[in-house]
Amino acid sequence: MADLFVALGLVLVIEGLILAAAPRAVRRAMEAIDQLPDMPLRIAGLVGAVIGVLLVWLIRG
Repeated sequence: MADLFVALGLVLVIEGLILAAAPRAVRRAMEAIDQLPDMPLRIAGLVGAVIGVLLVWLIRG
């Protein structure tokens, strides 16, 4: 359970750094995402989830 909280903390750190470093780029990206249909977003989300599971599986074995 501690690993889950560490992972969530790292996500927050990375997102915070991105927002702090390039707020305009993040805003433009969010506007572009708003224009996309649902299916490409679902596919991107599933691909990201699969890659995340594979990374955890490879690292934690």
